[in-house]
Amino acid sequence: MIEVLLADDHAMIRNGVRHLVDDTDDMRVTGEASHGFGLVDLIRENEYSVAVMDMSMPGRTGLDLLKQVKSERPRLPVLIYTMHQEEQYAVRAIRGGAAGYLTKDCDGEMLLTAIRKVARGGVFITPRVGELLATEASRPEDAPAHTLLSNREIQIFDRIVRGMSLTAIAEEFSLSVKTISTHKSHIMDKMGLANQLDLVRYALDHGLVADRTP
Repeated sequence: MIEVLLADDHAMIRNGVRHLVDDTDDMRVTGEASHGFGLVDLIRENEYSVAVMDMSMPGRTGLDLLKQVKSERPRLPVLIYTMHQEEQYAVRAIRGGAAGYLTKDCDGEMLLTAIRKVARGGVFITPRVGELLATEASRPEDAPAHTLLSNREIQIFDRIVRGMSLTAIAEEFSLSVKTISTHKSHIMDKMGLANQLDLVRYALDHGLVADRTP
C-alpha cells in the first residue's frame, strides 16, 4: 500500500486529492499538513511512501521546505503539486531533490500515475519540464546565462533591467501583461535567477546595462 503524505494549505485541495487517492486500491492518504511546519513534524514522527507537497504554504515553504524535507528524509520521494507553472520552479525543484513536478491543472489520472511512479523510486516529469531540463543541461558550463535567451526574451530582459514596468513593456510589444510576465518567468528560469533584483545585478555584472549609481 502506498502511504501518501499530503501537504497543502487549501482544505478543498486536500479533500479532493484525498478522495481521489483513497478511491484507489493501492494507495491511501495517511497524513495531512496545512503548513510547512506541520509537514516537517509529520515526517519526523511517521514513515510515508511519498509526500505530495505544495510550493506555497504558510510557515516554511517553497524550495527551503523541500530542502529541509530531503535533509531529514533523504529517501522520501517528494512530488511537487502546485499552482506555479513549470517555468517558475520546476528545474530548481528537481535539482533540489523533488522526484516530480505537477501543476494543479493536471487531471486526476496524471496525479495518480505520478504518485505511483515516484513511490516506486522513479522520476515523473511532464514534456514541458523535460524541455526545461534539457535546455539547462545543454548550456555549456562557461556560457553566460543570458546567451540562452531568445531574441524576444533578450528584448524583454533589457527593458526589465532598465526599470520598465511589465505594463509598459506589454504596451510596447502589443502583448498582454500576462504574456510578458510569462516571458519574465522563462527568463529567470533559464538564467537560474530568483527575482528581478537578481536580473538587475546580473545585467550590471555582465555590462549589459549601465550602472546608474552616482
